[in-house]
Amino acid sequence: MSPILVRPVREQLEHDRVIRLLQAKYKRKFDVAINPGNEQSAPVGAGPSPWYPDLVLQERGRKLVGVVEVETAESVNNLEAMSQWVAFGKLRAQFHLYVPASAIDSTRRLCGDLAIPVAEIWAYHAIGDQLRFTLVQKTGPGLPKGSPEPRVAQPKAAVNGSGRAAEKEKAAKPAATPAPTKAKAAPAPKAVAAPAAPKKPAVKAKATPVPAKKAAPVAAKKPAAKPVSVAKAANGAVAKQANGKKKAAAPAPKTAKRR
Repeated sequence: MSPILVRPVREQLEHDRVIRLLQAKYKRKFDVAINPGNEQSAPVGAGPSPWYPDLVLQERGRKLVGVVEVETAESVNNLEAMSQWVAFGKLRAQFHLYVPASAIDSTRRLCGDLAIPVAEIWAYHAIGDQLRFTLVQKTGPGLPKGSPEPRVAQPKAAVNGSGRAAEKEKAAKPAATPAPTKAKAAPAPKAVAAPAAPKKPAVKAKATPVPAKKAAPVAAKKPAAKPVSVAKAANGAVAKQANGKKKAAAPAPKTAKRR
């Protein structure tokens, strides 16, 4: 908290709540130290009178990378900007400023008038019981990634000369060189084939029917006449004559008509 400002209790509670939320946000990448309320546990700056920003961001190697100051509606003024913001802007670390959404215009005007190099200006506002943060202004590349430094495994003490044998085996085995990666050739452009002419349906030649040859009519064989004896022929001729005479000689008798 600023030594020249006494906030109301309600604003001070909101101020400390924002600090703890930001601590959880930055803790994923950095070592974060906070100075909520009247606490002064994480100083920055050289000299007999160091400063105590609300949040101090450090890398894993204890290198200072950024300071964060949280303001309320009462603390965004010219006196606060000259006493603290100017000093934080001169540090060899990024300066982030969090102000209420209603004080954005005043914050920009104060930073411009006093030429304060602020890396990021954030606005916060409450929605019910939750606080939302919105980035309003950003200058510069931003904070580093804050990745932890890789730990180098320390070699274990050799027991009964086993360490020397392991070193000899490592020296005997050549280091595997990575196989060179072959550059993939760019695919040749495919030639566009000309549209094929539509094929005409093949006309099948109709086979002319070959007239079948008519077989020549076979003459019917007449049955051979059986030989008739002379006596039977004579008897037949006599019988025919007798029958003809009988038919001619027998006229029907006519009945006389009655008058």
